[in-house]
Amino acid sequence: MIELKNLSKTFTVNGKDVKAVDAVSLTVNEGEICVFLGPSGCGKSTTLKMINRLITPTSGQVFINGEDTSALDEVTLRRHIGYVIQQIGLFPNMTIEENITVVPRLLGWDKQKCHERARELMHMIKLEPKQYLQRYPRELSGGQQQRIGVIRALAAEAPVLLMDEPFGAVDPINREMIQNEFFEMQRALNKTVIMVSHDIDEAIKLGDKIAIFRAGKLLQLDHPDTLLAHPVDDFVSNFVGQDSTLKRLLLVRAEDAADNAPSVS
Repeated sequence: MIELKNLSKTFTVNGKDVKAVDAVSLTVNEGEICVFLGPSGCGKSTTLKMINRLITPTSGQVFINGEDTSALDEVTLRRHIGYVIQQIGLFPNMTIEENITVVPRLLGWDKQKCHERARELMHMIKLEPKQYLQRYPRELSGGQQQRIGVIRALAAEAPVLLMDEPFGAVDPINREMIQNEFFEMQRALNKTVIMVSHDIDEAIKLGDKIAIFRAGKLLQLDHPDTLLAHPVDDFVSNFVGQDSTLKRLLLVRAEDAADNAPSVS
């Protein structure tokens, strides 16, 4: 579980204080995906980065599974939080296996355990371990590299995963494929996830909750269907779009339709 209590960040710009994040409080329960949405400069990425202290909060608290993270040193905190960024960030001089197992090796996992974990995760994203583990990032496509970036964040079995526009730089076909793979992995691994996105359709597809930000403030935090059906104000309504009824249809998953299908006698 991730809990933010009155989390704020103030920057000084040209001698003036600018509040980038303003007293944000929210809870993401264990196993949930919460997607942060909002226009550029609204504070969503700053909020995300305060969770693993890539940005130091000005005030407020972050709790992970009930523990106040301010009591932890930054290195220990980050080694227990998976982190995925849009730019991928694979190490070019390391093989794919070495990239995947960076954090497990820092945590003292033995070589065989690291290798088995890398193979397990490669199977999850449908890349053959024998074919890819000893390659280098330059030998993979952009979509394949992004998939490696996602599983690298999962390698050390961290209970919490932070994702900063993880699929934003991928072409639409690969993006849908990676989203589907990630959704299947999440069903199996049950991580607690916060994802920053600019794509309302992605948020509806993946999110258990959607958080809408504006000017550093959290305007609404709700299940996607509730958000689409009952936006709290005109800004949220305009942000999610005028076709909210059509978007709500995305929430009807195939298994739900199958469950409700009439039986054939």
